[in-house]
Amino acid sequence: MWNDQARAQKVMQERTRLENALKGFENLEQTLEDAIELIGLGDEEGDEDAITEGEEMLNGLMVEAEKQEVETLLSGEADSNDCFIEIHSGAGGTESQDWASMLYRMYTRWAEAHGHKVEHVEESPGEEAGIKSATIKVTGHNAYGWAKTEAGVHRLVRISPYDSSARRHTSFASVWIYPSIDDAIEVEIEEKDVRTDTYRASGAGGQHINKTDSAVRLTHEPTGIVVQCQSGRSQHKNRAEAWAMLRARLYELELQKREDEANKAAEGKTEIGWGHQIRSYVLQPYQMVKDLRTGVESPTPQTVLDGDLDKFMAAALAQRIHGGEGVEVADLD
Repeated sequence: MWNDQARAQKVMQERTRLENALKGFENLEQTLEDAIELIGLGDEEGDEDAITEGEEMLNGLMVEAEKQEVETLLSGEADSNDCFIEIHSGAGGTESQDWASMLYRMYTRWAEAHGHKVEHVEESPGEEAGIKSATIKVTGHNAYGWAKTEAGVHRLVRISPYDSSARRHTSFASVWIYPSIDDAIEVEIEEKDVRTDTYRASGAGGQHINKTDSAVRLTHEPTGIVVQCQSGRSQHKNRAEAWAMLRARLYELELQKREDEANKAAEGKTEIGWGHQIRSYVLQPYQMVKDLRTGVESPTPQTVLDGDLDKFMAAALAQRIHGGEGVEVADLD
């Protein structure tokens, strides 16, 4: 342990994970005992308020127990890792670019609500509003395990604020999730297969504008994967981060291939896979968010867009684990 810092760090992370799991179970057990005792006392003394409080504790306990149950499904080799969330606007100009920025905010809010650290990696702003693309890094326990189910195409239906005729528009944006990997996971990349481009990072303008080509874009020729980073002040730092992102993307691609092989039968049933439309957010003429893989719905789109994604993630995760059996796939159209 003393002579191998990398191993020591890994062991301590595993220890923390196990301690948190045990603590979570013990808290459930203690809350159950307290609720039962409170309801019992309330029944003996005819205290309806105490009984109601005990029942509310049990309801909260059920929600927490379901969350911890889903946590046990996060058994993939990279599920406990940090992750990158990459967002790209679809065709449609300003409208789709605005939708992409809404998704950027939604995932940032989700991560912060779970106590995760959010780091801005890259952003390409739209001409009038919104973003063409953006990447954030989310650092926290099981960040990738939870967020990986969000990969795919997201659809927005609303009255466009950019249309003077107040017509209803449908916009699309794609989301890609891949795990951050450490040096313990070896990913071999031939340098001759990677094209490196540098460019000036976008900024606020004026005295803050970037006058050097510090931003870095890497293109992996065999797969066509492109990553870019402009968060660092120096080209050296951005290049290192971009290479780390490329290694992570290639690793995620391998994980995806394995999962496709394991779930080939289930995929034939659902016709829903990576890169396809997974969720619709309808703001007009009615309000509804519906996951097209699991059928999970929410009548309050604003809370979802504020980062309340756990029930969608949990249902999608359970579907992936159990092969999608018994899950209805619907389309709002």
